Amino acid sequence: MGDSMNVLHDFGIQSTHYLQVNYQNSQDWFILVTMIADLRNAFFVLFPIWFHLREAVGIKLLWVAVIGDWLNLVFKWILFGQRPYWWVLDTDYYSNTSVPLIKQFPVTCETGPGSPSGHAMGTAGVYYVMVTSTLSIFQGKKKPTYRLRCLNVILWLGFWVVQLNVCLSRIYLAAHFPHQVVAGVLSGIAVAETFHHIRSIYNASLKKYSFITFFLFSFAIGFYLLLKGLDVDLLWTLEKAKRWCERPEWVLIDSTPFASLFRNLGTLFGLGLALNSSMYRESCKGKLRMWLPFRLSCILASLIFLHLFDSLKPPSQIELLFYVLSFCKSAAVPLASASLIPYCLMWVLGQPDKKSL
Repeated sequence: MGDSMNVLHDFGIQSTHYLQVNYQNSQDWFILVTMIADLRNAFFVLFPIWFHLREAVGIKLLWVAVIGDWLNLVFKWILFGQRPYWWVLDTDYYSNTSVPLIKQFPVTCETGPGSPSGHAMGTAGVYYVMVTSTLSIFQGKKKPTYRLRCLNVILWLGFWVVQLNVCLSRIYLAAHFPHQVVAGVLSGIAVAETFHHIRSIYNASLKKYSFITFFLFSFAIGFYLLLKGLDVDLLWTLEKAKRWCERPEWVLIDSTPFASLFRNLGTLFGLGLALNSSMYRESCKGKLRMWLPFRLSCILASLIFLHLFDSLKPPSQIELLFYVLSFCKSAAVPLASASLIPYCLMWVLGQPDKKSL
């Protein structure tokens, strides 16, 4: 098993080396792709847009992103995947030959295990939801026409072009091996397809959201403590990252396994608070909701507010405080865009001319 994994890892290193040597001019593009594929954009950009255009799609998108990323964390803890940027310097596989020269970048040094790729899994899940939802909206109950078939081909072609670019980006930046990004894409699609058949997420109570948030937290922490009791350190990758990353400032607490856990749990709980609030019921369930300018105003106001809000970074000196504040910040994102902002806009836009609507 060890030898076959070494061969697989060597193939990944050669792939990274090939891309870095032959596509040096594409460095900025691959860094941009990785930044766009960050799950943060699903929460801060895609969710507000979809939620106010098609509420059900926005809700499903957030569930797929959160549960997918939580599963990604559990898979990573089970699979103990290496990352190229540290494996190539840490292994004795190249003891008889020269070690391939692999470049590192500011976005390379993620601290969690490598398999499966979180960027690939998150992007695959989120974009799968968007493509399938768009097709179902346009198709409705109509019979397939030539235009619908063309749209079908264009959207799925776009989907796979995005996945290919994300996968190549993660390999180029030495953050993942090829088998890890493939596993990420397949896992992301599986999560999105599963949620296609779960209807209970659209009218879940706050009690249910609270229970699921608590269950996900308890399972992850319980799993971590259980293995710690068996002398298995699930944070073994932190030492690798700090040891082999080219620059200490590239190793960010934001990329640790627990950071993603608290970020996801906060987002899910915040969605539960938003959808079960009186502000949401008054603003998003009233007649004003049918007025397109109101929905577009909600999107614009949400994007501006969340962009400014994202610039507030929790202090990272004390880890526990960072995680707690990350949870609160993440909860505020869906709460603001799905509840608070529509409610405020309802008073600004809706109250004076309710009769005219």
